[in-house]
Amino acid sequence: MTEPESGWGFSLTLLSGALRKKLQGYVGFANLPNQVHRKSVKKGFNFTVMVVGESGLGKSTLVNTLFNAPLYPPKEHVGLSPESPKTVGIQVLNTDIEENGVRLKLNVVDTPGFGDFINNEESWKPILETIESRFDAYLEQENRVNRSKITDTRVNACLYFIAPTGHSLKALDIEFMKRLHNKVNLIPVIAKSDTMTNEEVAAFKERILLDIAHHNIKIYHAQHYDCDDQETINETKDVMSKIPFAIVGSDKGVETSDGRVVRGRSYPWGTIEVDNEEHCDFVKLRQMLVRTHMEELREFTNDIHYENYRTEKLVGLGYQQDQTVFREIDPLAKLAEERALHEAKLVKMEQDMKNVFQQKVQEKEAKLTQSEAELYAKHKEMKDALEKQRLDLEDKKRRIEQGRPITPEKKKKGFGFANK
Repeated sequence: MTEPESGWGFSLTLLSGALRKKLQGYVGFANLPNQVHRKSVKKGFNFTVMVVGESGLGKSTLVNTLFNAPLYPPKEHVGLSPESPKTVGIQVLNTDIEENGVRLKLNVVDTPGFGDFINNEESWKPILETIESRFDAYLEQENRVNRSKITDTRVNACLYFIAPTGHSLKALDIEFMKRLHNKVNLIPVIAKSDTMTNEEVAAFKERILLDIAHHNIKIYHAQHYDCDDQETINETKDVMSKIPFAIVGSDKGVETSDGRVVRGRSYPWGTIEVDNEEHCDFVKLRQMLVRTHMEELREFTNDIHYENYRTEKLVGLGYQQDQTVFREIDPLAKLAEERALHEAKLVKMEQDMKNVFQQKVQEKEAKLTQSEAELYAKHKEMKDALEKQRLDLEDKKRRIEQGRPITPEKKKKGFGFANK
């Protein structure tokens, strides 16, 4: 296939209907990723994570461990009060952290009180309302006249803490995930996995995945892209194979038997190292949530969960999408479509003209029928009048022939004298 010169330093090749351009020298747009990188570093990033689970499962400790910073202050143990909260609370922790010049605005949404009541039937409702209210706030900002400053508080990931019972998911766990799996990226984690053996953890994971599949619950799974190399694909598969993540959280350093100081927990039988992949899945969770898939979680929230919610919301308000908008148009198909529309219009006009003609004919026939009836009635009336006149003339003729007056004589009125 020939490659004509374009006159601008590159050749043109037409392959499968697409125009390919082979550059003959360096142009510079390959530097676009670096421009995006500089802009992103300057602007900073925003990430919102929600932690949901029963009290005492180590939610705040895990967040501190994930970002290696005391984001949550030490908890103060308060005594029991006769008036305990009746509903699930929503607490938001906002903080700015920086690493190697990259700024991250981290928003942590905590849900104290979840699963702590005798009746947990609707414990999921305040959490769902929080997620949807953040969608509504973003939608309202998008519809403003001035959209230069949009604050994104949408929840990008939800870490759902499962109690280490070793059996299966509880009814509350299933109900919560069924209610929220279409609104947020669900990432199930097994809390305090150091309370179970490796065999118990593996069996518990298998039962959890079976329950999730049985109830058609959609949890987050990382996507593969065409540009990913084999190493990246294998690494992603390895991370995804650990779901649900069996984690141990600890932001305190402990000394191991060989003298190393690590983050972990010390027990009489040994030390659990948080950053040791042989002890728990914390490293894999951090790798997915922070190091490799944070941006994908943000994009999935915007492109899937938010778009679905936005569409449902606008359709509920009466908005309808024109399916022809932004559709690629084939000129020949467009011409054929216009010709078909024109022919249909001509057929409709012809049918309308026929209907009008038939209506006019029917109206004319009705008028002619009415005129004929009127003429017939008038003719009958004149015929009857002539017949009456003929009968009167014949009667007069007989009277004349008989010597009788045509009209009867009238008696004269007056005074008369009586004969005497």
